[in-house]
Amino acid sequence: MRLLNLLPILGVLSVNLAAQSPAAAPPAPPTLLGFAVSGSATIGSQYIFRGLTQTDGKPTIQGELDLVHPSGFYLSTSLSNISWYTDQNSGYVNAPVSLGAPGPGGAPYFPDKTNSASVELDLFGGYKWGFAKDWTLDVGLYRYLYPGTYNNLGLFRNPATTEAYLGLTYSWASLKCSQVLSATTFGTANAKGTTYVDLSLAIPLGDSGFTLLAHGGRTTYAANDNALFYAGTRKFDDNSVFSYTDYRVGVAKEISGYTFTLAATGANGKDAAADGQTPVYLNVMGRNIGGSRLTFTLAKAF
Repeated sequence: MRLLNLLPILGVLSVNLAAQSPAAAPPAPPTLLGFAVSGSATIGSQYIFRGLTQTDGKPTIQGELDLVHPSGFYLSTSLSNISWYTDQNSGYVNAPVSLGAPGPGGAPYFPDKTNSASVELDLFGGYKWGFAKDWTLDVGLYRYLYPGTYNNLGLFRNPATTEAYLGLTYSWASLKCSQVLSATTFGTANAKGTTYVDLSLAIPLGDSGFTLLAHGGRTTYAANDNALFYAGTRKFDDNSVFSYTDYRVGVAKEISGYTFTLAATGANGKDAAADGQTPVYLNVMGRNIGGSRLTFTLAKAF
């Protein structure tokens, strides 16, 4: 859910372009209290986060602002449109009920009992330490916020989530581990301790100016009991049902200061829990927000 992941790619591409033709050094970025100020803007065919579409396959507009101190400390914020929470099925697979229209008769009969979230706001910061040539250690905290209306939560909870992360980068390869500190994980109750392990590669393809992107990730929910997965006194699942694996393969190229990226992604999240009815990654339209997808993005750093 962060655009900061574009920065390593842009760095690799800029090195290649500099090697191809000499150019004047770029102007120094503006500063604020000793922090260099930079950012990026992105438009895309959809917003993919850890293999899951956040916009149900619809276009996205995103922006990020970064403050980086020479000592290695950094602070960032990013913003994106989303629809996944509003689209999440709070009823049953065979009779889906939108979170935006809960209860019999839907929203017209319960105007004060709606749930909707159309924006994701991320706040994150940490410290990067270049401890050896081409080696960087990154540690920090991430807060995902979803301003919206939450009057009838049904199966899910407010999706606001806090993560701690530790990353290690060597040249064009990076390994990152994140762990949830909040009681809920993107709306799933009693999910503190959920982890995400992410291995990503951004390999420059010779002098072509293209970069090959490869990524594999694993989301692991602890097998905590979830009171929402009980029917009377019968337990039919726990939070481990939300665990899944995702991948990403693509290419990126910078042209005149713009980075074009085309990537295929996939995630094997389940449609429903063991009862065959309670939704896991199925939305109200009957579509799994994981699956296989092709996404195009255009990004501009400034």
